[in-house]
Amino acid sequence: MTSNLYRNIVIATDGSANSMKAISRGIEVAKVSGATVHVIHVVDSPSIISDVWTAGKDMIHEMMMSDGKKILSKAKKTIEDSGVEVKDVLLDGHPGEEIIKFAERNNIDLIVMGTLGKTGLEKFLMGSVAEKVVRHSRALSRIPVTLVAGGMRNLNNPCNSMIHTKAINNFM
Repeated sequence: MTSNLYRNIVIATDGSANSMKAISRGIEVAKVSGATVHVIHVVDSPSIISDVWTAGKDMIHEMMMSDGKKILSKAKKTIEDSGVEVKDVLLDGHPGEEIIKFAERNNIDLIVMGTLGKTGLEKFLMGSVAEKVVRHSRALSRIPVTLVAGGMRNLNNPCNSMIHTKAINNFM
């Protein structure tokens, strides 16, 4: 039995263990809802490559794009092997911003992503892509965001809708 709750789901991946758990969770939701998955990876070149540092800039960017393609290829294969329809998307920019822009432009119904659960000074210094996506989603786009942290059962319900919360709770 499938639900029409979600038709298009974004799963954001950085290739980490937590993002692989998010992929597994996204697959489960996509199977229940019959959704198409858009697996996306954002190459964070603006934060690595500054305008001041130009030596080797193009080579570093090419390496980052190549790594991004490898991450996407692995994620896409995992999703395809599960029988879920998948499209892969490689973007370049600030990850939080690019994930939201893609979701807004492509009628995305749900964003699924892993989180490292950073706190304190580490979070302040490094920031959190997941936090940026959730804050922006709440403020502007209203696209629900599901965060997967650590274990598969640590699921935070989508942040902005009772119907989504009920659906996830029924799913669990």
